[in-house]
Amino acid sequence: MEYLAHLDQELFLYLNNLGNTNWDWFWVFITHKWASLPLYALVTWLMYKKIGFKGAFISVVLIGAMIMVTYGFAYLVKYSVMRLRPCNMGFDARILVDDCGTYGFFSAHASSAFALAVFVGRILKPYYKYALSGMVVWAAVMSYSRIYVGKHYPGDILVGLIVGIVIGLLFYFWQKKLTKKYA
Repeated sequence: MEYLAHLDQELFLYLNNLGNTNWDWFWVFITHKWASLPLYALVTWLMYKKIGFKGAFISVVLIGAMIMVTYGFAYLVKYSVMRLRPCNMGFDARILVDDCGTYGFFSAHASSAFALAVFVGRILKPYYKYALSGMVVWAAVMSYSRIYVGKHYPGDILVGLIVGIVIGLLFYFWQKKLTKKYA
């Protein structure tokens, strides 16, 4: 385990130090929770357009529940594992956020982003060829921003990605059953 933690720290330092002050504003913006609001509005509108009001309503309610599940599970694990975030470790790293938080394993941002990407991407893929891949690219960029600003190790992101994909698929299958029954 110590060896994996060491590799995670080394990879974090490498990726974090790839940063460039010309791009810092972009990554700080991307990592902010409100930066994705236009995307959320767009996918809500696209779902309404393609699966109707009832289907979109069911999907939006499930998205809210899904985000609560991903964040709740991440916080339960964070306070069980209690792994300090890299921004609390005194590394020679680029820390671009004021509010660091204490524990970081695993990334709630990454898990919720990948859950949303899989959920929405699977719903919209029959109508828009690149919906799933576009959502996954967005989730990957948003997740990388957490390393860039100094809040998460790559391992935190990887575990968040896996948890998010599983939760996103579970909620997608639930959405299919509910829309078939009620929409």
